[in-house]
Amino acid sequence: MSEKQKVTDRPSAVPPAENSVDRFFKISARGSTFGREIRGGFATFFTMAYILVLNPIILGSAKDKFGHQLDTVQLTTATALVAAVMTIIMGIGGNLPLALAAGLGLNAVVAFQIAPLMSWDDAMGLIVLEGLLICVLVVTGLREAVMHAIPQPLKQAISVGIGLFIAFIGFVDAGFVTRIPDLANTTVPVQLGGTGALAGWPILVFCLGVLLTIGLLARKVKGAILISIVTMTIVAIIVNSAADIKSWGLTTPKVPDDVVASPDFGLLGRFSLFGSFGETSAITVVLLVFTLVLSDFFDTMGTVVGISAEAGLLDDEGKVPQLGRVLLIDGAAAVAGGAASASSSTSYIESAAGVGEGARTGFANLVTGGLFALALFLTPLLTIVPLQAAAPALVAVGFLMMTQVKHIDWDRYEIAIPAFLTIAVMPFTYSITNGIGVGFLAYVLIKTVLGKAKDVHWLLWAASALFLVYFAIDPVEQLFGVK
Repeated sequence: MSEKQKVTDRPSAVPPAENSVDRFFKISARGSTFGREIRGGFATFFTMAYILVLNPIILGSAKDKFGHQLDTVQLTTATALVAAVMTIIMGIGGNLPLALAAGLGLNAVVAFQIAPLMSWDDAMGLIVLEGLLICVLVVTGLREAVMHAIPQPLKQAISVGIGLFIAFIGFVDAGFVTRIPDLANTTVPVQLGGTGALAGWPILVFCLGVLLTIGLLARKVKGAILISIVTMTIVAIIVNSAADIKSWGLTTPKVPDDVVASPDFGLLGRFSLFGSFGETSAITVVLLVFTLVLSDFFDTMGTVVGISAEAGLLDDEGKVPQLGRVLLIDGAAAVAGGAASASSSTSYIESAAGVGEGARTGFANLVTGGLFALALFLTPLLTIVPLQAAAPALVAVGFLMMTQVKHIDWDRYEIAIPAFLTIAVMPFTYSITNGIGVGFLAYVLIKTVLGKAKDVHWLLWAASALFLVYFAIDPVEQLFGVK
């Protein structure tokens, strides 16, 4: 059964329209409507708008080798600008409901691993180099070939793993699940709430949001996810004004004093393409770029496959439509992120919220990108949605993506074990890349043990070899004397 046929609780097809925009984006052809695309675009924006707050916090809190820090207002502008431009380009050029913005994890590497070794301009230059290298891999067909070389069950496992991962992100972002400090010397790494029990109004808002979302989904209400986000944001604003709440986290739900804020484009173009080679050893630079490329490469691969599968857009062979364009635009987003000093931009798994709302085409990206463009001027207004109101969407979408687990043949251990490891490692290590890497290595190993090494595509062998280096990066750095 193909991915297009397997989806049951999804919006049904509508009669084809003659509108030129409809034909360009294939809205009716993919069983969607303008209403669904617009709702999906809004849902995606609200589930990833946190990056407008979080990226400036991460990059702005770090100092480079010379003690310099980046300006928060300029970082917010750069983050919103790159997200707006690249999301719209992906919508028009790739025709997928796949939004892009500064990548979490990658920005932490830039802030806390790369910047201390060089200037900010040099660090952002490395991001541009990483993006250019990814574009080269796309142009040569290597990146697309790797994606096509992955067995269909592993692609489905990647989608399921991502579903659990983003559900876990939702629980963590809302404070429903927290990490237990190591000082407690406990064997349990996470716990319920902040103290082992649920407490506080923000958690209540999240729980009510989850109940509202799943209730609306169960009744197949149009706009369920978006309705939940908007409703719970209003509830959060009311609760915040009536109760004494110490903290909501990154975003406090209150009516802003100022609706309009002026953007500051001061960071655009401030990068040095090869300056890093003068600040540290060439080996260090190569290893840093390798880490960035590998993480970005497979994070994007997992995200693109997962979103396309959830939207029912994979063909009978499990291939993503216009994959070459999609990957090239994603690579260009990394270049744009570095050039704007916003860190590497990449495809966002939170796009699944829009897909869950019914988005099936790049038209949804025009809405999401347009909202990011508005955020350049209306940041105070558009960032009042607390994580507790947006996170229920991630939990709900996690369920939707989890349903693909039924298509994996669990009786065939040669595929079931790699699939299980892929699914488990993603949420447990908080990384899509780690899950894909472990799954690849397990798949190659088991095939070899069973005497079926010839069945493994040579690109999977090559990717697995790179993942060996990736997971063993610390001893490799020690071997070459890299600190």
